[in-house]
Amino acid sequence: MQTSGDRRSTLRCGVVHSNAIRLGDMGDFWVFGYGSLIWRPGFAHVETRRARLYGYRRSLCVYSFVHRGTRGRPGLVLGLDRGGSCIGLAYRVPGNLRDEVLSYLRERELVTSVYLERVLDVRLNGGGSVEAVAYIVDRRHEQYAGALDAGHAAKIVRGAVGQSGRNEDYVLSTLEHLEALGIRDHWLEEVGRKVAPS
Repeated sequence: MQTSGDRRSTLRCGVVHSNAIRLGDMGDFWVFGYGSLIWRPGFAHVETRRARLYGYRRSLCVYSFVHRGTRGRPGLVLGLDRGGSCIGLAYRVPGNLRDEVLSYLRERELVTSVYLERVLDVRLNGGGSVEAVAYIVDRRHEQYAGALDAGHAAKIVRGAVGQSGRNEDYVLSTLEHLEALGIRDHWLEEVGRKVAPS
């Protein structure tokens, strides 16, 4: 089920394929990061602002079969799932880099089709709001893990390893970067306490 913001962005921008949208000529545009895009955006941008996205929350809700786990022993990675709100970073990208940056983001975020590309309203710290490209989880995808309690999420994370390393390291690194920015995520912090080395 799409939220009204999802419908608005799909209608306004048109669907390129099932997971990406057509942005058209927007001039400069914004990208919302909530996980690894916070500490490793990997694309050129001219401004970074703390921002809040309403209607979605940061969640370990995506099974990782490659980077932080395997099909036989999946790990968990972050997704934006419906409900609540999420504090992250909004990056302003120059319009002349639109094709290059969107191509990079799509190669990075849409590899397994577990994320859907949307343009959503985010509120910037200090006032004002902008429309930003964001990648939300597709609840119909096989990799969608659902809403897990912290204990269950920690059991999945603990011991999972993929091509990019240990799943515990991913969770703890995320928490370190959020803490450095002064961003609290109580649920993720609880998972972190459960998977941290004693």
